[in-house]
Formats: sequence, C-alpha cells, structure tokens
Amino acid sequence: MLIAIPRILDADRLTMVRSVIDAGEWTGGTVTSGVQARLVKNNLQLPEDSEAAVRAGQIVLAALQANPQFISAALPHRLYPPMFNHYEGGQAFGNHVDNALRVRAGTDWRVRSDLSMTIFLEDPDSYDGGELVIETDFGAQSVKLAAGDGVLYPASSLHRVEPVTRGRRRASFFWVQSMVRDPTVRGNLYRMDQAIQSLAAKVGVDDPGIVALTGTYHNLLRHHADA
Repeated sequence: MLIAIPRILDADRLTMVRSVIDAGEWTGGTVTSGVQARLVKNNLQLPEDSEAAVRAGQIVLAALQANPQFISAALPHRLYPPMFNHYEGGQAFGNHVDNALRVRAGTDWRVRSDLSMTIFLEDPDSYDGGELVIETDFGAQSVKLAAGDGVLYPASSLHRVEPVTRGRRRASFFWVQSMVRDPTVRGNLYRMDQAIQSLAAKVGVDDPGIVALTGTYHNLLRHHADA
C-alpha cells in the first residue's frame, strides 16, 4: 500500500533542510548501495555521517515524530536516520528492491526495512522527470509530490527514479522497521485508525461508539505489535 502524506515538512522546516543540505558536500550515491542497486544507480548523496546529513536528518525526524498520519501508517519501531539524494542532468535510479536490513557502517545497529519513505524537497514544477515509480499489484504507480510531502511504500516493492532531464530533484529517504511486521494487518490498522479519526470529528471523541472502537484498535495493536 502506498500512502502519500502531505506537509511533513512545513515551509520553515523545508527552508531549514534546504539550507543545511545546500552547504553539504555531495558524493556518489553508490556508496550506500547493495550489489544490485550499484548497477542501476546514478545520483549524488550526502554522506550519512556528514554534519549536513545529520543536522538535516534531525529536522526531518522531529517533523515525523509530530506527524500523526505517519505514526498511524508506519507504526514505527525503529527508523534508519534520514538520508539525502540529488539527481540532475539525466541521472536516474533503475529498477531495484531495497535491502532487507540496513546496517549502520562500523556498528551492529540495524533496521529491518519494512517500509521505505521518500520526502520530496523540490517544487515539482522546477524539474522534469524524477518520478518515483513503484510497482504494485495494481500496476506501476508514479509519484511526484509537492515539496515537503512524502510517500510511504513497501520496501519489498520494485521501484525506480526516472531520469531528471531539467533542473534538480532532491529528496530525503529512509527506512522504517514497523511494530507490526505483517503489511496486511498494518494496513487494516491504519484504515481503522483513519476511520475512527474521521468519525470522531463528527460525533466527538467521547461518543460511546468511538470509545469502543478506539479500545478495539488498541487491543488489536497490542496483539500484533512487536515492540
């Protein structure tokens, strides 16, 4: 399931992230790639341990922690620190599947990549191409969102970034280990939570039906969560 989440980064946070990564030193993107991805990847990245990547990543993490839709959709247990990439001049990333485990270099700290996320940092009208194309059971879905918006999708999916033929495309990307490993259960919990929130806005959070549904949601989460 693909879930688009609007306005993860508001205007102020977006400006701060852009300013920080503008001052960073970019390097070849294949440094952090697996064997398969290196064959089809042509972009630039900020080194993940660089000052720019760490500072910008902290801004992104703070925004995610304050975003109820992201929490509801991902049910995050552990996040790989946000990274940053840059495409221009025909650069692209061909079809690939993300590694099942992401390990911090030189450590034993790791994240099981249940979900991948991309947060777009450039206005879509400022560049041509650069769509994130994700293969799903219903066919390929092309994603190109407003600056500050993000998309959450299965890390197990085949996906690619189309060539950027004008301007530049910069984004933050990272992986999530969810408390709920099963994607079907996680998706049903997300839909249930969103329905509860929608109904609560109409009848009030103290409505007996809302109280009962909220209790059922948490009991289901309690049963399925591995925290």
